[in-house]
Order: sequence, then C-alpha cells, then structure tokens
Amino acid sequence: MISLGSDRLLNNGVPDIPPVPEGVSRPFWSVMIPTFNCARFLHTTLESVLQQNYPPEAMQIEVVDDCSDHDDPERVVREVGQGRIGFFRQARNLGHTGNFLTCLRRSRGEAIHILHGDDYLRPGFYARMGQVLHSNPSVGAAFCRHVIADENGHCMRISSLVREQAGIWANGARELARKQRIQTPSIVVRRSVYERLGGFDTRLSWTEDWEMWVRVAAHYPIWYEPEPLAVYRIREGSNTSRLILTGENIRDVRRCIDTFKDYFPPDERSEIVAAGRQRYGQFAIASARQLFIRGQQKEAFLQLREALKCSCRLRVIRDVVRAVVVGQIRVGYRKFQPWLVRRS
Repeated sequence: MISLGSDRLLNNGVPDIPPVPEGVSRPFWSVMIPTFNCARFLHTTLESVLQQNYPPEAMQIEVVDDCSDHDDPERVVREVGQGRIGFFRQARNLGHTGNFLTCLRRSRGEAIHILHGDDYLRPGFYARMGQVLHSNPSVGAAFCRHVIADENGHCMRISSLVREQAGIWANGARELARKQRIQTPSIVVRRSVYERLGGFDTRLSWTEDWEMWVRVAAHYPIWYEPEPLAVYRIREGSNTSRLILTGENIRDVRRCIDTFKDYFPPDERSEIVAAGRQRYGQFAIASARQLFIRGQQKEAFLQLREALKCSCRLRVIRDVVRAVVVGQIRVGYRKFQPWLVRRS
C-alpha cells in the first residue's frame, strides 16, 4: 500500500513526498496520468503509452482523476487498458496541483512521468529517457523538446532548441528561471528527487510546474534531449485559458518568480527576478493584444494591469501604451464598421 502522506510541509513550504514503503514492488517507471473532464482525449494519451510496450513489472501506469463531473475517464481506462492501467478517483475535486500531489504520492517507480490526460507521446520517449537516467546516475531529471499541438492533435510548432546536442543543461536553473522552457509531458524526474525536494507548490495556480523544474535544476543536473518526443496539447477551456481571462496567470507568475530567490546566490537574485518579471510582463502584453482582437476589452486591460505590476521598465510601459492605443482603434473600427458599410 502506497501512503498518500499527510498535509505536512517541508521547510520550504511545499508538501512532502513520503518514500515508497519497504516490500512494495518497484518498477523503473511510474507513468501517472492526471485527468479532469478530458476523457475525449484520454484514449490517445493511453495508447501512446501502451504502444511503447513496457510490461507491468517495468512500468506502473495509473490514471488519477480529479473527480471529473462531465465525462467518464474510468470507462476509457477499462476500454483501452484492458486491466493493464490502474485508476484512482479523488473523493472531491482538489484542483490540478492537488491532483499532481496525489500522483506523486501514489507512484512506486524509480522515475516518475506526469502525463496530462490530454497530452501524448511519440515513439521512443521512454527508451530514450530511460537510457539517459540509467547512464547518468547524477542526473535528477531529463526532458526533451516538445511538439505543441492544437485541440485536434495537429502540430502548430515545435519548441525552440535549448542546445544543439543532447547533454546536461549547463546553467539550466538560471536560464529556466528567466523563461519557462519545459512542458510537463516532456520531463521525467527521479522519485528520490521529489522525496528530497518535496512536491508541487500547492500555493501556485498556474506556474507550479515552472517552479518545480527550477527547484529541481537548482539542486541537480538535468539532461536535455533535442528530439521532440512529447506532444503538449493547447485547447479551449484549459486551465491556462481560464486564468488568462482574469489576469490570475500573471499574478501567479509573480508569486512563482518571487520563490526563485531562494534557489540562487544573493548577488544573482535581483537580476534573475527582474529578467523573469520583464519577460512575463511582455507575455501579458501579447495576451492583451489577442484579447483586444477578440473584442474582450475588460480581459485585455486586466492583462495590461498585471504587465505593469510585473515590471515598470520603460520598454514595458511603452508597449502597454501601444497595446491600449491599437486596441482602442480596433474597438472603434468594430463599432463603426456597420455604419461605414452602409455609407459605402
């Protein structure tokens, strides 16, 4: 029996991950698949894991459902898994970060892969990641380049290269603190790392993965694989889409960046925090531009307000003003377009 732990926090304020008890069988892999109202994508997710042909003694596969109320992921697990895939349903909705915590605590493998229930893998993912971890015992985690796909699974783009060749990412923590480069389905982490550093920070609502990867990279070497072996799906109704509409995504970015100071020497902290804040101020401005295009003025202004809270550097202020001016021109054109058409 795997203990789900308690609500005990480590000294850094994050939940603890208890070790696997003695006597419990330990496969190398634990593939933990968190879901919430995404059963229509789950078939593809599960097939992408099963097709890599790992037996039960080598790979634990388990879906952890956050009390879905619009679909039935357990039915998909039964149909696709045919008894090969475990299923656990939360008694109540915990939110995605709480569900991640359950995934970690229920895992029994030497290495953990958290694979969202709407993402999927390309052939060879586990073979390559496993080879890296077996050959490099000092490496705490390994990640690969990822494909970004739309709701229908069509490739939109491939993430930019971190480095040309596979290998340990030198200065990974510092570069990662300035910009999130890792999507969750593309990274595997040794369970011993989570046991030492703790789980995802449940105080964060959007950036818990980014904070986790910076924390890991600050304490362990991490390996980069340039071949894109994981697929991250972007879809309407996702957690990201909802938080952008309220500005909570950028508020959470600020909370996340403020935790980074604990992972770097005092003489580096100010520059790292300032660089991260400026980058995500620009991200908020870009989001506002798209919201103006869609006619969502209120939501656009929420993003711009958060951009200024991220950074008051001249470039950010200038770009906020430009976004407002262009946005209002678009609003005015949309308002008078019917009149212009009638006049013509």
